[in-house]
Amino acid sequence: MPRSHYDAVIAGGGHNGLVAAAYLARAGRSVLVLERLGHVGGLAVSARPFPGVDARLSRYSYLVSLLPTAIVEDLGLGLDLRRRRFASYTPVGRTGLLVDSGDAARTAASFASVTGGSGDLTAWRRFYGAVARVARAVAPTLLGPLPGRAALREAVGDDETWRDLFERPIGEVVAERFADDTVRGVVLTDALIGTFADPDTDLLANRCFLYHVIGDGTGDWRVPVGGMGVVTDRLAGAARAAGAEIVTGAEVLAVDPDSGEVTFRVTGGPEGGEGQGGEHTVTGRRVLANVPPAVLARLLGREPGPGDGSSDGIGDGTAPEGAQLKINMVLSRLPRLRDPSVGPAEAFSGTFHINEGRDALAMAYAQAAAGRIPGVPPAEVYCHSLTDPSILGPGLRGSGAHTMTLFGLHMPARLFRDPGTGAEARREALRRTLASLDAVLAEPIEDCLLRTPEGEPCLEVKTPVDLEREAGLPGGHIFHRDLSWPYAEPGDHGPWGVETAYERLLLCGAGARRGGGVSGIPGHNAAMAVLRRTP
Repeated sequence: MPRSHYDAVIAGGGHNGLVAAAYLARAGRSVLVLERLGHVGGLAVSARPFPGVDARLSRYSYLVSLLPTAIVEDLGLGLDLRRRRFASYTPVGRTGLLVDSGDAARTAASFASVTGGSGDLTAWRRFYGAVARVARAVAPTLLGPLPGRAALREAVGDDETWRDLFERPIGEVVAERFADDTVRGVVLTDALIGTFADPDTDLLANRCFLYHVIGDGTGDWRVPVGGMGVVTDRLAGAARAAGAEIVTGAEVLAVDPDSGEVTFRVTGGPEGGEGQGGEHTVTGRRVLANVPPAVLARLLGREPGPGDGSSDGIGDGTAPEGAQLKINMVLSRLPRLRDPSVGPAEAFSGTFHINEGRDALAMAYAQAAAGRIPGVPPAEVYCHSLTDPSILGPGLRGSGAHTMTLFGLHMPARLFRDPGTGAEARREALRRTLASLDAVLAEPIEDCLLRTPEGEPCLEVKTPVDLEREAGLPGGHIFHRDLSWPYAEPGDHGPWGVETAYERLLLCGAGARRGGGVSGIPGHNAAMAVLRRTP
């Protein structure tokens, strides 16, 4: 078993915990990582979910945008993160809006066919030109001490864009800038992925938008070659090579933030070891919590409820609410489109928008907020295997098979909570989402699904409640809690956005300031906070 004292004990072996472990171990610190599951990686993993089908799906997280090149290079990860040429395609009747990053003329022609003479193409170029400048200004600040609000505004250097992205509801801005409902919806989806908010009134949608467009200074959403599990494997390898100890099948039971004492139970797993079960205690000079803040509150012995620890950087233990539906599929072939001018390989290699016009998004939000499954759920899909066929076995590649990942919006956990109706709600959400997809295709998606050797369709669905149960995410919230602004605010407990009111205890997961997504940023910043504070 591990020894009794470490410079750093990291609770949670997700990708951020592995980043922190690698940096700290490379700096000569003794590091122990404790992971509840039998594998590391958290949601950044690959899996073969369909028996007898040789396809490695990025089961939960599926694209990489925020991971800074500096972390990849610092840790010698050697990742191949491929840029997608086609940013997006949105079916509209028998045509569609194609954003082709490699052909400006084709994009212009597509805008003309969908929007006519509305001027939205000019508005699009102006808006995203400004967004790109913000990304270039903000991205370099994410791996350093938090800038103040005024300093970040000065770095952005554009008062109008600052107001539009940081102060005015993004829905209001989009309605003002663009005339076409489809174009408005394409812009707004980045403000809603994984976030349940009304973009016309709630600046939470603005924060979500920012994290979706900052993208290492470029805003690119890149495909990890080999699947998301390769990202985790490389991070774990870097941490181990530097001397970090990683124990899987080790569930953290309690954390004492004053003494740094961590109690955990070894239940087995590839690195748990036989005959080493039962409860154990270790002490860390620093404890890094790579778990959702609501989980950390429980480990500190808190009962959920207002007024308990609400200002200590951790929160009161109340679970947040995730709002997405994830569907993983393997297709025997790509589905046919109604639009003859765009090939399926072009349409599905970028983000394929499904009933995500502005009005459709607003209707779905209103229905979900009222406790009903949206009648026509907005969603988007993409096919990883079009950019990276290595995730398919040779037989599947040769047969024309592809993976398809669907991410549905406005599916809050509340819709699936009731023990008596939750299972039926899950089935109905799946049925309506597939019907929404079918409505924009030239054929039913069911006709394209690959079957397992036992004849079962290659399709799995994950609601927020599924993520809560399987991955330990309170409320199924993929960002651990609502995203925060990337600048310092009153009440922060230190310069890195990872500190808590306890000297020994730091956040290093997605729930830290500047967290969310597969980025490694909170892990890096927690490590820097440790290294800058101790000899």
